[in-house]
Amino acid sequence: MNTFRVRAFGITKDILGGKETVVEASGKTVGELRTALLEKYPKLTGLRSLLIAVNNSYAEDASILSEGDEIALIPPVSGG
Repeated sequence: MNTFRVRAFGITKDILGGKETVVEASGKTVGELRTALLEKYPKLTGLRSLLIAVNNSYAEDASILSEGDEIALIPPVSGG
């Protein structure tokens, strides 16, 4: 298992119950982290979209995570 520290913004902060969480994932890809997050926090599945940023850039599910990466959940944003 790999352990990742994940920062939350917007509605994801409410779902996770704080600004940050630690998640264990079976692998080292963004997709595997996303799966672990959805298992730990099922309410995330209700979001229209959920982007994951790694080191200040949006990441694809196939992206490989490294120890110490800055990981953030970017919820859907609405504007006017």
